[in-house]
Amino acid sequence: MTGDDDSVPDMSGVTMVNVLRAVADPIRLRIVQTLADGEQHAKCGTHWDFGVHKSTMTHHFRILRQAGLTRTTVTGRTHTIVLRRDELNVRFPGLIDALIEDNGR
Repeated sequence: MTGDDDSVPDMSGVTMVNVLRAVADPIRLRIVQTLADGEQHAKCGTHWDFGVHKSTMTHHFRILRQAGLTRTTVTGRTHTIVLRRDELNVRFPGLIDALIEDNGR
């Protein structure tokens, strides 16, 4: 199977409340900060070594996708995830930049 995940919400239905609720979790915020480089990242890899189980990371990825923050592309057995940064910047100007600021982390 190849293609985009069909459970990604249309950007017109993405709300600020759901986006903020999704990134309120520190792990999900770290995922967004990692994805902010604009690259596609495989869902499995050492860059996701956040000290939690794989099933927990899967849960976090799903929450971010359902909130409209990310898009997952499936190519064969490979799942890649990307931040919907351009779309989010149109919908909520400045939000992603504010979320990825270092702020002493």
